Order: sequence, then C-alpha cells, then structure tokens
Amino acid sequence: MPEILLLGTKNEYKVAELTGLLEGLPWRVTGLNALPDLPEPLEDGKTFAENALMKAVYYQQASGYTCVADDSGIVVDALDGAPGVYSARYAGEPSSDVENNKKLLRELAEIPEGARTARFVCCAVIAHPDGRTHCETGTVEGRIAFQSRGVSGFGYDPLFIPAGFEQTFAELGPEVKQRISHRARAFGKLRAYLESIHESRSCNS
Repeated sequence: MPEILLLGTKNEYKVAELTGLLEGLPWRVTGLNALPDLPEPLEDGKTFAENALMKAVYYQQASGYTCVADDSGIVVDALDGAPGVYSARYAGEPSSDVENNKKLLRELAEIPEGARTARFVCCAVIAHPDGRTHCETGTVEGRIAFQSRGVSGFGYDPLFIPAGFEQTFAELGPEVKQRISHRARAFGKLRAYLESIHESRSCNS
C-alpha cells in the first residue's frame, strides 16, 4: 500500500494541478478534502516560505501523514510587491478570485504596459513525520494584462502574461502552465527531492 502524501489544500484546482506535477511518485497523493474535519491554520507569516512551513508542519502533525503545503501569490512591482502573501485575500474575506482580479486591475488602472511587470512566486514545503522539513521555491516572470482573458486556471491566471508569451495563463491552458509556472518549478524541484528519498529507501531496503 503506497504511503499517503497529503497536500495541504482544499482547493480542487490546485489539488488537480499538484497531483499532475507529482504523478508517478510512489506515494498516494490526496488533498485535505479527504480529511474535512481538520481546521485551517492561521497564516500570519511575513513571507511565502513562512506560511508554507506553518501549513506543512500543522497538517503533518494534525494528520500524521507526510505533508506538502505551498504558499504562492503574485508580486507586482508597481505596487511595491503587493498583493504578495495577501494574494488569496487581496479584496478581503471571504476571498474571491473575481474580486481579487478586479481590485488588482483597479490598482493598476493608471500604470502603463511597460511598468506592469510582475512575478508569480511559489514556496513548497514538505514536512515529514520525523520532524524534517524541506523547502523549494519557484518563480515565473511576466506582466499584468489590462483585462481578464481566458477561462482556464484559477486565481490571477486570467491577468498574468508570462514572459515570452502574449497570452495569459488562463488562455495558455494547463499543459503550458504545468511546464512553466511558478508552482511547476517549485514542485519540479520538490519532486526531485522526493525521488531521491525513494531511491535512498530502495538502496537501503
């Protein structure tokens, strides 16, 4: 029976995306919806890495499973790095992708195209039952569009145009996004780490 690898998120879009990125590993990947009674931890870190670590350790200790959690968001240069760690609740609580996108467009209404540079950042942390933790970071540079475009993806995908493209993540679709996104890059590194663990176990068994 494969060991469970718990993803510290209830977001079904993110679970599907991360499951695809971790496909083929000798773990049974599951999201938090399999453990609906677990309350969510307070996310009050000042950085993506702090929040990811808090979530990974909390869910690992609460469930007993090896847990992977990430914290990610969009960093806009013209807004001095906002929304940053507040990306998911930029327009207030309860959070809404539509309202968050509307607020970002309002904040950038007077900003010309050349100054709309931004990047997606993802910090992914794995917490093991023995107390070990491991963090990986991925980023993707780009710019903010003047209006929402596309129907694929979630979060700020309809507004973010990755460097080297003219389409938003929501227009490019999951195949391209899973190859170049911040989350793909962070979890690609994390996947290599998990593969090294599996290889080490196989050699010692």
